[in-house]
Amino acid sequence: MKISVSTPSRICLFGEHQDYLNLEVIASAINLRFRAEGTKRDDKIIHVRLKGEGIEREEIINLDEDIVYENNRDYIKSAVNVLRRKGYSIESGFDIYMNSDIPIGKGMCSSTTMTVVFIKVLLELINHPDKDDPEKIALLGFDAEVTEFNEPGGLMDQYASAYGNLLHLTFNKEETLVEPLDTKIPGCFILFDSLEDKQTTKVLASAKYPVLEALDELKEYGISSIRDFVYDEENLVHLDKLSLAKLEKVKANIDNYKILKEAEKMFKSDNIDSEKLGTLLKRHHANLRDGLEISTPKIEEILETAYENGALGGKINGSGGGGCCYVYAHEKDSKQILDKVCAKGYWGVILKQDTGVRVDNN
Repeated sequence: MKISVSTPSRICLFGEHQDYLNLEVIASAINLRFRAEGTKRDDKIIHVRLKGEGIEREEIINLDEDIVYENNRDYIKSAVNVLRRKGYSIESGFDIYMNSDIPIGKGMCSSTTMTVVFIKVLLELINHPDKDDPEKIALLGFDAEVTEFNEPGGLMDQYASAYGNLLHLTFNKEETLVEPLDTKIPGCFILFDSLEDKQTTKVLASAKYPVLEALDELKEYGISSIRDFVYDEENLVHLDKLSLAKLEKVKANIDNYKILKEAEKMFKSDNIDSEKLGTLLKRHHANLRDGLEISTPKIEEILETAYENGALGGKINGSGGGGCCYVYAHEKDSKQILDKVCAKGYWGVILKQDTGVRVDNN
């Protein structure tokens, strides 16, 4: 019997570059998906064929032999190792075909969705109860992708993909709190590819580490989090202890946290104001552009063109320095926005919210 499953990509609405500060993120799953089909074999070989945008590969895993990694992104092998090490009984072989319409290397969590959907199809094929537990699947995906290779990385992508829809995540040091938001956002999102590869290492050096260093410098004043400036504004006087470069980045994160809390309040209400949502997204991006300096001229060209044609708001998506951005718009304006931006040579697609990891058919 063939098992068909899929899992979504995501856009980060609010909280970009705040997960590593033990703050919060609001993300939405979108209808770009990674898919997998699996059938059981009569031997102990897992034969994986993967096809997607700019990638085609084949993986042969012999369950009777040690599974050895060839690189630090060997997530198909690591998923099998993690599952077996945690007691999941994977003793027979499978034929698994995987394909995706998610842009690769563009901040759209293609590697995470590949790992999550591969774990999902394996759990379905062995008929383990955890196949229906999105949090368990998210954590297994994190272990296979991040923990196994001692890599830096947060949990937003794994949770957003596994749970789907609109999700509020709080990244406390002790645990991650998951709050699904029962909210249907009106209108649509339009994703654009800047045609520039992300500059993740450069971005982390310029956006992440100065903020962490600034918070460490302010420990002696009783400050341990960006939240300390939001919930007790008297702490703002201590910002003058920072260098100008660190000050601008901390101020950007303070405002972005305020924006997230304002958006959270709106999403939990009975009324989503499209104009306000667009304004909050614009404000969030301005902080990412001017404070954290993670935008690029091409991304700015995309956003400005979209605004000129009716987009309500938008922002970079992911770590930045290239990759993708998106805008939010009324559906009636979406085609014109898409056409005008694509006429400048960029790729784009109109998106909707989507569900999480799922079985598509049996």
